[in-house]
Order: sequence, then C-alpha cells, then structure tokens
Amino acid sequence: MSVRVFVTGGTFDKEYDELTGTLHFDETHLTEMLQRGRCMIDVSVEVLMMIDSLEMKESHRVRIVQACREAVETQIVITHGTDTMVDTAQVLAEQLPGKTIVLTGAMVPYAFGSSDGLFNLGSALSFAQTLPPGVYIAMNGRYFTAGNVAKNRDVGVFEERTGNGEAR
Repeated sequence: MSVRVFVTGGTFDKEYDELTGTLHFDETHLTEMLQRGRCMIDVSVEVLMMIDSLEMKESHRVRIVQACREAVETQIVITHGTDTMVDTAQVLAEQLPGKTIVLTGAMVPYAFGSSDGLFNLGSALSFAQTLPPGVYIAMNGRYFTAGNVAKNRDVGVFEERTGNGEAR
C-alpha cells in the first residue's frame, strides 16, 4: 500500500527571514518530517506548488484535482495552507469520488520547531490509510468530512460546521 503526498505550500513549509522579518518558501520539509517521524509506510512526495493558500486561485485547484485524478494511488495526503483548505477540500469532494484524500496543514511553520505540522502529517497519513473513500481534513488529531468543516479563526482550530455554516 502506497500513499501519495502532494505539497502545495502553506504555513507547513514556510521559512522565517530574520533580516526582513517575513515568511517565505524555500523547499518542502516533507522528506525531513517523514524521516524524523520514522515513517515506515511507502510514501511518494510530489511538490505541486509552494504558495500561501490565500494566494490560491481556481487554476491552482484545477492542478490539484488533476494531480489527484492522475495519481495511481487511491490514498492521498495534501499539505495545504489552512486559510483556504476547506475550499480546496470541497472542490476535491465534488470532482474525485473513489479515492481517500486527506488535506492537512499547520498553524505554526515546521521550521519553528514548535509546529503542529509533524503531528498533523502523521495523523493525515494514518487517516488516509484507514478512512473510506472521500475527502477529509485532518488537524490536531481529528478528521472532518469535506463540506462539514470550518476553520474557527478565533481559536485557530478546525471544527464541525453548525447548521448556519459556522464552526461550532
């Protein structure tokens, strides 16, 4: 059993420039994270893009859908920025039946050392192997079905949506 991991950027892979005080992208940390987490499953990592999810456009989502569709693996993890992760999950759910796709991200960059990214990546890999086909978001040890999740920006966590579409 093999899991494909698609990298799209997001806080997961951001670096801090001490001279300018800004966050930016260099390379993905995924290989290092898999090694550090002592991952024992067959994982194939592919970088699709390295962008902040607030910069994600429809064309980026089309590329993500196409990559998932073309992947021979039926179990897929996508690292993604948390600001628009829910939107991408919904697009994938509408267009890709038959695969188990789990989106995950981080609230703190992995490079900071205190990131939730390593835990979220491990959870996403586990959920991708055990959940039935569908599209999910995995954050903080929980998983949520696409279309039934929202980011609670006040506390920085993902929650199930209430009847009015807001996080509980």
